[in-house]
Amino acid sequence: MTPVHARPLRLLVTDAARESLHAPLQALTGQGSQDLPHVEFVSYRQALAQPGCAVDAAFVSRDVTDLSTKQQLTAITRDCYQALQQVQGLRWVHIHSAGADRPIWQALRQRGVVVTNSSGANAHVVAHSALAGLLSLARCLPALREAQRGHRWAPLMGGPLPRDLLGQTALLVGYGPIGKALAPLLGLLGMKLIIVTTQTPAPGLQARSIALQDLNAAAPQADWLILACPLTAQTRGLVDAPLLAALPAGAGLINVARGEVVVESALVAALGSGRLACAFLDVHEHEPLAADSPLWDMDQVLLTPHCAGHADGNEARVQALFLDNLKRWYSGQPLLNITV
Repeated sequence: MTPVHARPLRLLVTDAARESLHAPLQALTGQGSQDLPHVEFVSYRQALAQPGCAVDAAFVSRDVTDLSTKQQLTAITRDCYQALQQVQGLRWVHIHSAGADRPIWQALRQRGVVVTNSSGANAHVVAHSALAGLLSLARCLPALREAQRGHRWAPLMGGPLPRDLLGQTALLVGYGPIGKALAPLLGLLGMKLIIVTTQTPAPGLQARSIALQDLNAAAPQADWLILACPLTAQTRGLVDAPLLAALPAGAGLINVARGEVVVESALVAALGSGRLACAFLDVHEHEPLAADSPLWDMDQVLLTPHCAGHADGNEARVQALFLDNLKRWYSGQPLLNITV
């Protein structure tokens, strides 16, 4: 990307992001570097109030997304998306999330805007959430929590016993930053690993890799199907009725990928029949999950509202990625995490 030197960079940000970025940017521009001239902040409200407002780049911080989903936007999200679409001269946008499957990012890329993401910033957090979901289901913690609420002493005798994870097989779909963080944790539990990836698993990791087209053939070996893949044309609807039927009876599903990777009606049917024993679902085909979804009332299902990646350390990691890319942009170096 061509470096910018002739004038200050006009950066589109929220008021909160402006406060957060002020000090680190001041420190960088105060070092006298010719590659880091002054930054002028432009707020989303200012951009909306000034038709034809010109900016060079935008930083989409977590507060832009707010409580919105792809299907249901909050007011702040709508305003920010509108500003991104109507400003003039926008060349680069950095977003706080790892996933870039919202329609707005596709629309900007079609305009020639470079979109970079924050892949890796919360990878370990999501991996920990996936592990927490798996352990909670394996150890019957939801049932024990319900017993606690009812003041019942229920030591899991006379019913299904907790799962012994030692020696069980995890079929991990996706080996990006989240998969790479999760795989060794599963190995530490003594689980066998099959990873759907074109990459070679890390040295020392006892795992077998397979291609995506071999997923259904490997499914009968899986005690746990774990989804940590991006949403692409190849993964949309990947977990359908045939794949769920290919899993052994009593298998569990962990989804920290995207809801659209799973055909939800097929999942409900598999859980309802008892063939699929349990599921931890952080993401859903439609978000928020409809109030009348059968998944809410299934005792063997653990639901969270697309928050597996939330943690108090994320803002600093996302900011560090953005500032690194900002320095690269000014100096004409290739940007990291370009979304294609």
